[in-house]
This record gives sequence, C-alpha cells and structure tokens, in this order.
Amino acid sequence: MKTILVPTDFSSTAKNAAMYAINFAKQLKYERIILYNAYQAPLTTDPDIAMINTVDITELEKSSKTNLENFKMLLKPYCDASVTLDIISEYGAVTYDINEICKSNEVDFIVMGVTGVGKVEETLIGSFAIDVARRSEVPVIIVPPDATFTKIEEVMLACDFSKVVETTPVESIKKLLDASEAKLFVVNIDHNNKRFNSDTPFESLMLDTLLYDYKPEYRFIDDPDFVEGINKAALDKQVDLIITIPKKMGWFEGLFKKSRTKMLAYHSHVPLMVVH
Repeated sequence: MKTILVPTDFSSTAKNAAMYAINFAKQLKYERIILYNAYQAPLTTDPDIAMINTVDITELEKSSKTNLENFKMLLKPYCDASVTLDIISEYGAVTYDINEICKSNEVDFIVMGVTGVGKVEETLIGSFAIDVARRSEVPVIIVPPDATFTKIEEVMLACDFSKVVETTPVESIKKLLDASEAKLFVVNIDHNNKRFNSDTPFESLMLDTLLYDYKPEYRFIDDPDFVEGINKAALDKQVDLIITIPKKMGWFEGLFKKSRTKMLAYHSHVPLMVVH
C-alpha cells in the first residue's frame, strides 16, 4: 500500500503540512496517510530535578492518542474515500526513530512542515523537519508555513553535476515523476564558473541519460547566493516542487552543517523535497 507519513506536533505549521499531504496523496493516488506523533518526557538541565519522576508517561501517551484522534477527525472530511487515514502514537524521538517507522510501515514519502524564522511559538516541528530530512532514508517533503498545495506539474531538481551516477537517487525521482506526470526542470547554480570543470559536460550528459525518458529541461544560473538563485528559478518557471540532494562530497559538502538546505527550507516559496 502506497503510504505517506506525516509527523505532527499539532501546531498550525504541522496542520498545514497534513493538508498538503492529503492533496499530494490525491494527485499521486496514494492509499494511506499515517499521522505520527512521538512523545517523551520533557528534558531538564537542572540535575536537582528528576523530571522523569514528575511526569506521568501514561498521561503523555493518553494526550498523544487523544490529540491524534481529534486531528484525524479534523482531516478526514478532506480525504478521498480511497485514502486510509491511520494514526501512530509512540514514545520516542521522531528524529531518531524515523527510519524504523518508515521501514515497518513501508513509507514512500514523509511530509513535514517547517516554521519560518522568528516564530518562536512553533519551532519544534520546524527544527525536527531539518533533522528528519538529514537522517531519513526516504524522501522528505518540507512544506513552508504559508505554502498551499498546487498540482505538481513542474518539478525542479537542483543539481551540481558532480558524481551524478553515484549520488543521484534516480528511483525516488522517477517514482515522483511517474506518479505526478510532472515535467522535470534541472537547474545548476554557479557563480563565475567556480564549480565548472572538465568533468561537468560529461556529468550533465550522464544525468540526461539517467533521466532520458523524462526529457528534462536545463538551466544554468549565475548567482552567488544559492537560495536566491533557486528561488528566482522556481519563481521564473513557476515550479510546484523543488528537489535537492544533499551529498557528503562535492558542491553539497557540509550542506546541513552550513545550513544551506536549512536556509532553503525556511525561505523557499515552494515545498522542498530532500532525497538522499
């Protein structure tokens, strides 16, 4: 059963992401959406306070399940009859348990909200989204706080044309394109050809070969600011989803440490799919 996982902390940001997931499931004809809430005892830095003894885990579990049931009832009217809406409440941390949850439930995509900078009241799911995207073995779609779902017709892949065969998650990209029937647009952001080398033409040819059936359109943009370059390209092409591939080597080296993808996730005007 084709499944989407929606981690939630019941904030408005998380609710917006859940609505996105419902419409995403409708277009891609997915059959199951799981609303997932991980709960745990609050942490304290005061060694004189034993929080685990003052917090009733049973009450946390009860609260989690009640909130999930209420959340499910709130969302159910927006789901097609063909979509099963399930809930999972679990003691733990979403960032560390995400792959186990995905494997046991055969999850294809994770959809999460991200909070804009400065919104202190809703930082939990926002920061978790970045960590989940870093750790997850399945694609994670990060939904900006003010983004609403638009039919996925134009997908933009940000590519550095480095070690394309070894690092491009072709099957995950094909799965999205096949299900959505979207057009693929590949963009490379560089400045003064700093990252262009003798291998670049060959690597771009390899990507074209890997994605030949989808007839991707290419654009090379000179911009010193990665985030601004991506956003300008997304606006110009009116894309509905941005795909980025964090790498351990090459242009994306240290992507999360430098917060480049975090910046893109926070400031992007369209949802961002992070896939390893």
